[in-house]
Amino acid sequence: MAEASSEFRDTLPVSSDALLAQLDDWGLDYVLHEHVPLRTVEDAKSVEDAMQVEGEKAFRVKNLYLRDKKKRNYLVTLEQDREIDLKALGAQIGVGNLSFGSADRLMENLGIRPGAVSPLAMITGAAAGVRFMIDGAVQDAARIYMHPLVNDRTVAMDVGDLWVFLERVGVAPEILEL
Repeated sequence: MAEASSEFRDTLPVSSDALLAQLDDWGLDYVLHEHVPLRTVEDAKSVEDAMQVEGEKAFRVKNLYLRDKKKRNYLVTLEQDREIDLKALGAQIGVGNLSFGSADRLMENLGIRPGAVSPLAMITGAAAGVRFMIDGAVQDAARIYMHPLVNDRTVAMDVGDLWVFLERVGVAPEILEL
């Protein structure tokens, strides 16, 4: 199976380069960082210092691709250190038990591989009916850091530009108060 790095970006429904070109076309500003492939929050923390902007109120994320018993799909973006109880989350959003989706379903519904899950995957997820939810803590941040569909790149984007992106792809984000 192909990895989630840029080496395999042309095997995705929307490549990382095509996503960045779309962001450019829409006039959305971002800073692109290239780094070693990141698979976990711990991996991400190992490269954060190189991306740090003094005084910036940053929202660094972890992302969960989830499914419920009715086979509905969810992308949940949380502050990277947030602990989450999937049973409680399922109850909070009124869908019952949630579980992690498979790598095959991740590719089918979000057009990405494990390790590259990101709000930017809603460029594919919107048409697949994926429901997008984001930690309410994002509202206190100025910038969000997320993968552009591959795990060896990170984009830093103003949170306001993320909202514009989501609107452009037809997604109404649901804010989670956790």
